[in-house]
Formats: sequence, structure tokens, C-alpha cells
Amino acid sequence: MPSVNGVLETALYVSDVRRSAEFYTTLLGVETLLDTDRLIALGIAGRSVLLLFKEGATGEPAPTPGGVIPPHRGAGPTHFALSIAKRDVDAWREVLRAQSIEIESVVNWPGGAESIYFRDPDENLVELITPGFWRGIE
Repeated sequence: MPSVNGVLETALYVSDVRRSAEFYTTLLGVETLLDTDRLIALGIAGRSVLLLFKEGATGEPAPTPGGVIPPHRGAGPTHFALSIAKRDVDAWREVLRAQSIEIESVVNWPGGAESIYFRDPDENLVELITPGFWRGIE
């Protein structure tokens, strides 16, 4: 069986793509890979892409020069997690405080992982998590 190399894209459906892109680029210091009225794509750690879709803008097929992207929809708020190093937990807490982003919860997991939870402008639950939660996954 062929293998899968990882999750390449994570999609959020947001009310204002510009506002959300500004939130994530300011917080994470990430690069904008694509910027359109219906979608902004942000590069995450050189390994994956955070797609910010305008709510309601993806319910119809989207023709491209290479083929048609099938329609898809999502509804929020939703949840996703970003991996961080254990040594960076305190630095991330300070970054969130400095940007007036409220930490909603901190969880210390039995396997040694730690999670910091907060909300983005559309109330999506963002988690920063250190290694040790999922067996065999950094």
C-alpha cells in the first residue's frame, strides 16, 4: 500500500479572511502563500498550509486552468492544533499575553505533553501542544 506523508492542509472557514490572515501572520510570523478574496493560504513551518476560506465562498465548484475543485463547506467554530517545542511553552505564553490573546486553558497531559488553548477572531479553538500526547508523533 502507498504511504501518506502527512497532513498538508488544514482549512478554517472564517467571516473575514483579511482579519484572520492578519491574526495568524502576526501571531505566528508565517508567510502568505496565496491571497484571494475567497481564500488566503499561510505556510506553516515549511511543512503544511493553513487555508483561510471565506465562509460561504466554497459552496460551488471552482474552475481552475487544471481542473475543477469540488465544492466544500465548513462551519465553525472548530479546533486545530499546532506543534510546539516543550522549551517554547513559556515563550508562547508571553507572545499570547503581549498580543492580548486570552489563554482559555492549559492542560498538562499524562504523557508529558502540555497544551495551551486560545481562540482566534472567529472563535476557532487553537491549541499549541508539545510532544508526548500522541504515541510516536512529535
